[in-house]
Amino acid sequence: MSFDYDLFVIGGGSGGVRAGRLAAGTGAKVGLAEEYRMGGTCVIRGCVPKKLMVYASSYAEAFEDAKGYGWSVGEVSFDWGKFIAAKDIEIDRLEQIYGKNLMAAGADMFLARAEVVDAHTVKLSTGEVFTTKHILVATGGTPFVPKFEGHEYVITSNEVFHLEQQPKRFLVVGGGYIACEFACIMNGLESKVTQYYRGEQVLRGFDHEVQGFVAEEMRVKGVDLHVGTDVQSIVKTDEGLVVTNTHGVQIVVDQVMYATGRVPNTQGLGLENANVALGGKGQIIVDGYSQTNVPSIYAVGDVTDRVNLTPVAIVEGGAFVDTVFHGIPTQPDHELIATAVFTQPEIGTVGMGEEEARGREEIEVYRAAFRPMAHILAGKPERMLMKLIVSCATRKVLGCHIVGHAAAEMIQLAAVALKMGATKEDFDRTMAIHPTAAEELVTMNTPVGG
Repeated sequence: MSFDYDLFVIGGGSGGVRAGRLAAGTGAKVGLAEEYRMGGTCVIRGCVPKKLMVYASSYAEAFEDAKGYGWSVGEVSFDWGKFIAAKDIEIDRLEQIYGKNLMAAGADMFLARAEVVDAHTVKLSTGEVFTTKHILVATGGTPFVPKFEGHEYVITSNEVFHLEQQPKRFLVVGGGYIACEFACIMNGLESKVTQYYRGEQVLRGFDHEVQGFVAEEMRVKGVDLHVGTDVQSIVKTDEGLVVTNTHGVQIVVDQVMYATGRVPNTQGLGLENANVALGGKGQIIVDGYSQTNVPSIYAVGDVTDRVNLTPVAIVEGGAFVDTVFHGIPTQPDHELIATAVFTQPEIGTVGMGEEEARGREEIEVYRAAFRPMAHILAGKPERMLMKLIVSCATRKVLGCHIVGHAAAEMIQLAAVALKMGATKEDFDRTMAIHPTAAEELVTMNTPVGG
């Protein structure tokens, strides 16, 4: 049978573009449709603009720290509008690069919504219909907001990057990394920030000590963090949004941002037309090769709800092309994925937390909590935390956790060591670089009790 395309990709984010570009590079005829903007969540309304906001929010502390080092810093102020305009220019630039790279590889790009008609057919919102040998769904995820009285007044991480004015009174609802990051961002930009989370502690799934360490530092820096607390209702008034929480306490804020999780973006894609199997969250169920129950249809990235990180989607897209277009069956490796959380202080982590590891085998824990040199003259009490989780049986380092400045940069290289199977003795044999915070990773020599 003759098809219009060898591959049609639905979704122009990191995973979809990587797969489309690599497949086109093999000589395959590739089409890709994106209904919003090229680049997907990460580039347009996720990692990239968020990190720019993290940088912007860090300067208030930097100005204060500079005084301790002899600098005379004059009056400072933050211009929200100027920052947003500069951020938009950079996002536009990156969006154009994504499109140019895709087309340079020989793929056809359609700025339209695509839906599945059957196992080998897609239909665009423009009315165009194409047949294709393979379909790859890479539509990512979308923020979830529960229904409650006044839910229509809240924003999500999709909208926060486009606010015309800075909200001076800001409520964040949620306890995951997105919620905590934006609480820190807006606090750093000197908004008055309150955060509600219905669970016992923020950053569920992380090492428990890391959770508590970061939560305490966030409070010290000025975030009014409340756990065991949720929103009951929101009423819009002339004074602002009146929020009543589950304890009956009311606060008035300018903006409420919900970061209460994301769900796979599968609504309205026509997947039922091809009988593609979905999970309970709406995620596309795939095997180790990203193939669905329909042999011609594959899916990568957050829409599969495996590991929802941009680099993972990129690797999954590449593995898909190796499997389907190079004839080299390749499963993406989801083990020992390093992650960073750009809170203030930031987190870098790879491998198991202490609690997970203890539930599996006998372990040793090496820990250092200290005030880094950079904070001494600045007069800041902020501390850093480093932990290594070590198997007693194999001596392998099962987990590495860093909280503090440049934690994300450090954890990337630590992840290489763990991926290679480094033991505690490998860390011990590594010469320290002094004076650095990172030297603590190779100088911790006494396991903590418990």
